[in-house]
Amino acid sequence: MAAISFRNVIKRYGKGKQELQVIHGVNAEIGDGEFIVIVGPSGCGKSTLLRMVAGLEEISGGEVAIGPRVVNDLEPAERDIAMVFQNYALYPHMSVFDNMAYGLKIRKVPVAEIKARVDKAAGILELSHLLERKPRQLSGGQRQRVAMGRAIVRQPQVFLFDEPLSNLDAKLRAQTRLEIQKLHRELGITSLFVTHDQVEAMTLAQRMIVMNAGNTEQFGTPEEVYHRPASTFVASFIGSPPMNLLKNGPGGKAGTILGIRPEHLDIAEGGWALQVETVELLGAERLIYGRLGGEQVIVRSEEGRPPPAPGATLHVRPREDRLHWFDAASGKRIAG
Repeated sequence: MAAISFRNVIKRYGKGKQELQVIHGVNAEIGDGEFIVIVGPSGCGKSTLLRMVAGLEEISGGEVAIGPRVVNDLEPAERDIAMVFQNYALYPHMSVFDNMAYGLKIRKVPVAEIKARVDKAAGILELSHLLERKPRQLSGGQRQRVAMGRAIVRQPQVFLFDEPLSNLDAKLRAQTRLEIQKLHRELGITSLFVTHDQVEAMTLAQRMIVMNAGNTEQFGTPEEVYHRPASTFVASFIGSPPMNLLKNGPGGKAGTILGIRPEHLDIAEGGWALQVETVELLGAERLIYGRLGGEQVIVRSEEGRPPPAPGATLHVRPREDRLHWFDAASGKRIAG
């Protein structure tokens, strides 16, 4: 296992007038054995950052270190990493066992050790009964577990996951998230996991790097990012539904944006007058969408209260200790 350091990491494509910079000086220190999620919207640079760690993209500036070694100029095979991709990348003509063992055979690992490593990984991932099957005989979730098993048997210093759950349906994604958490608890290998799904980020990460347009917006625990977002971007990206951001709402201050999570608006007489537009039922809770001074506001409500009708006026009161203030020009959090 090993720590990972990003030291003012930059990525550029092209030269001269055609040059395009897509990563703008990322800095982060990742501890030995940590599970870090890099999260952000499509095009923010998260996969590019991961591929620079893997050696699949050249580093234009700064340094990436794995353990004590700066790896900028090392070939992927010299970095002691294992990568799990979105598309599984299994050999269709090989059995599960052979897919998991292939990399070890290429490295001429002794046969007995290969079998021991594959058997151990298969046991961890509950694949022991599938070792003789071909990929076409497996479900999507099973194929992804085989891809993870192939990474495990290499016994790397670092695991890299590039949106590995994107091809799975919602139920399988949730199940596989649990398996990845269990895997990390058992192996304790330093891991970088890239996703655009903020639910995956919140459930998997020990800490997360939230990226926006090639920049690090915030690096912290899920609790820190959710409860003290560093910017309006983080506030609107992390959380489902997102934080309400009011430029002209009640209590507003010149030059600031007021943020309040939907669950921190209480239905109460004498509060803000919200014009209800629609109500979304979600089993044990409901989301109430309305307008407050021309701006959309979402309120999270428990199932015990009768839902308001569209067009009705609903009074809501924000919890004073849950208000967030952001600078309107920069979008950055105002201390407090």
